[in-house]
Amino acid sequence: MIVKVCGMRQGQNIREVEALGPDMMGFICWQGSKRHVATIPDYLPQVCRVGVFVDPALDYVASQVQALGLGRIQLHGAESPAFCAVVAERTGLPVIKAISVSQAADLRLCEAYQAVAAVDMFLFDTKCKTVGGSGEQFDWSVLSRYSGRLPFLLSGGIGPGDETRVLAFSHPRFAGIDLNSRFESAPALKDVTKLSKFIKTIRHEQNQ
Repeated sequence: MIVKVCGMRQGQNIREVEALGPDMMGFICWQGSKRHVATIPDYLPQVCRVGVFVDPALDYVASQVQALGLGRIQLHGAESPAFCAVVAERTGLPVIKAISVSQAADLRLCEAYQAVAAVDMFLFDTKCKTVGGSGEQFDWSVLSRYSGRLPFLLSGGIGPGDETRVLAFSHPRFAGIDLNSRFESAPALKDVTKLSKFIKTIRHEQNQ
């Protein structure tokens, strides 16, 4: 199971979280977020770095790819399939397209993005007034209606105590989880103790 820890910003915290063994770490490149990376952290991890953007300008994406040494792009706004393709062509990186979900009908959006070779993964997040990071969960059972070919990350309010629920979730395209706000002691500052316990439990149970 892929474990992505998103909303990183502070160098020492990045080091501590990296030591827990996540597969990806997310850096939010959007000024509307409390976790916005306004300056380059004094330490960047060796694991795959994912830049999270919301309806960005193409030049800004390209500049952040270079500045942060990104390995993937996550588009979390209303970006069109065509824009996803242009981003991938410009940066040479695969795209994770975030889809906000509250009901099964929201999954219809996936169809157009699956036709774009650049999009190789979805991230299903909770539909809310903000753009992610709400700490709220949606009804995961609606994902039984997802019959697409692309794998997905499960996001939206996963936190301490959800280990059993995550491990019990099953879908043929379920690839991993995205962890963020419910593991924070402050915006962009992860509680390493809580995160460590969660990741160790997930990894241990998976290996049984």
